[in-house]
Amino acid sequence: MTEFGYFLSCEEHDPRNLVEQARMAEQAGFTSLWISDHFHPWNDEQGQSPFVWSVIGALAEATSLPVETAVTCPTKRLHPVVTAQAAATSAVLLDGRFRLGVGSGEALNEQVVGGEWPQTSVRLEMLEEAIQVMRSLFEGKEVSHHGKHYTVQNARLYTVPEEPVQIDVSGFGPTATELAARIGDGFITVAPDADAIERFRRGGGGGKPVHGGLKVCWATDKEEAIDTAHRLWANEQLPGELGQVLPTPRHFEQASTLVTREQVASAVTCGDDVDAHVAAVSEYANAGFDTVYVNQIGQDQRGFFDFYRTKVLPQLKD
Repeated sequence: MTEFGYFLSCEEHDPRNLVEQARMAEQAGFTSLWISDHFHPWNDEQGQSPFVWSVIGALAEATSLPVETAVTCPTKRLHPVVTAQAAATSAVLLDGRFRLGVGSGEALNEQVVGGEWPQTSVRLEMLEEAIQVMRSLFEGKEVSHHGKHYTVQNARLYTVPEEPVQIDVSGFGPTATELAARIGDGFITVAPDADAIERFRRGGGGGKPVHGGLKVCWATDKEEAIDTAHRLWANEQLPGELGQVLPTPRHFEQASTLVTREQVASAVTCGDDVDAHVAAVSEYANAGFDTVYVNQIGQDQRGFFDFYRTKVLPQLKD
């Protein structure tokens, strides 16, 4: 049976607001949390980007819900050794209610430490090696590793959870999906793509969990909601690999001028039509996702949570 979680957007909200949203999500009946992990927002209008690991520490005290990063890139900005320590500590704070979602990253966040931005095949190779390093460290033993991309010398995590942290792998194309099937403890994607889930299952995903997410913009005025979604998240409608290769929020703003208001209106559920929201989330459930995470675009979080608590979640859970 599909579960429904809430997606905390570090791009739009400061740390205190994110913690308050987590509390409201639990009260509204959502059963788990995703939280984004970026260095930059996608554009200046979004306006925030707190350090996710500090926020997770606060979430551990504020809510009893499971938490997962969606997603962390453990290959450039954060070395896999540092990522492993952060994830292990988060799992201890959350008493095992933490999963590490990982992906191959975007230049937007990873090039801040300098160096070239590798092509996709190399980034996936780096991700696979990083996961190997992190899994070794989660065992709590001393690790030395001399691989193609990473060197680890005499590293040991002294603070580890009772069970190793589960690592879910994000994938948006066939190659990344097959990698997720082969090495992930679960699969993350953000389109209601039943074919991708089938590819994951056939490739070795078997009974592993599949997690998906979508954005909506609830408001009593639909036109206002469309304006908000277009202003804040037009970048999500950019085609191809632009999301992975554009290096700064300024470049995303430039590219997003090509995204029309009508494109956003057709792609994002906006307004307060209950049936439209139920249909949008159900599309993911019907595609075979085990958990669907919903993110409310904009500042009216309380109105969104009241709407989903009273009108949307009861229908989804019937």
